[in-house]
Amino acid sequence: MDLQVILLIIGLILAFIMAMNLGGNDAANPTSAVIGAGALSLKRALLLFAVFTTLGAALQGHMVMKTVGRGIVPTIDVTGALAIILAANIWIFLATMRGMAISTTHSIISAVIGYGIIKYSLSGMNASVVGTIAASWLTSPLCSMILAFGLYRVLSLLIKKYEDKPELLSKIFRLLLVGSLCFSAYSFGANDVANATGVYVTIAANLGQMPDSTAMFMLAIYSSAGIVVGGFVFGPRVIRTLAYRVTRLDLNTGLSASLANALVVYLFTTVPYIVFGYGLPISTSYAAVGAILGAGAAKSVSSVSKGVTARLAFYWIATIPINILLAMAIYYLLSFTIS
Repeated sequence: MDLQVILLIIGLILAFIMAMNLGGNDAANPTSAVIGAGALSLKRALLLFAVFTTLGAALQGHMVMKTVGRGIVPTIDVTGALAIILAANIWIFLATMRGMAISTTHSIISAVIGYGIIKYSLSGMNASVVGTIAASWLTSPLCSMILAFGLYRVLSLLIKKYEDKPELLSKIFRLLLVGSLCFSAYSFGANDVANATGVYVTIAANLGQMPDSTAMFMLAIYSSAGIVVGGFVFGPRVIRTLAYRVTRLDLNTGLSASLANALVVYLFTTVPYIVFGYGLPISTSYAAVGAILGAGAAKSVSSVSKGVTARLAFYWIATIPINILLAMAIYYLLSFTIS
């Protein structure tokens, strides 16, 4: 069997593991607010997550896959794809086992940059796309934080207006929370499925002699299966961190955070694709945490755990340099070994 085919098979196996790691770390993003608010059990929330993440990946996953596979560097070879996936897998797995909600998007994009530095040098990468992605990493959590803060204030006014009907309000809020979970999971699938298999778009299309659209759809379904498995097996660790340890959520804070997260992820996926032709791979983790912090701060600044927030911030900052260096080292070693 040709060495490149062997590397591709190994890489696709690692991509499935990457999807599992992604599901394990990021299942918390759409589900934590709903679970923390007590609107759904963990099992039911994960079932809805599985269904709507798969729908989002299948219907809109191609929007960000294109960006990861070809937007940052001219193309990614089989060895590079293997190095990128392996580097991101190592870091995401370590963070998930610690219960830390890091960015799988930052992990994979940083790994692509690390590969690009070795393969093409900095001048050979698409600086404008990298700059736009980096800007979105900063703006997306801020947007979700501000939006969640505003939504909490608006919903608080509605609660005051109808405070004489607490049972009706509770029922409506729970239904809205479930709906926001479905929307958030769909948006997550559309944006994050590229993290697992986006690097294989060109390789799969060329090897299978198929259009890019077909390759992206097949890779999206393959990835979403891994995400669902990872969500059920590893997801509860991180879900409990976001649902219970960042701030204490109630129906109002939970709904505000969930809606803000869903809207921000969906808009960053869809609007840039319509305008520029490529969706922005933002951190759904950061958007989710930003939304929870915004809703928690709107309720009471003192309710936000500074210790947990600081630990999350440390892992967020460390993600970028660690994945760049890991991908550089692994690609260099693989290239040296294979040649």
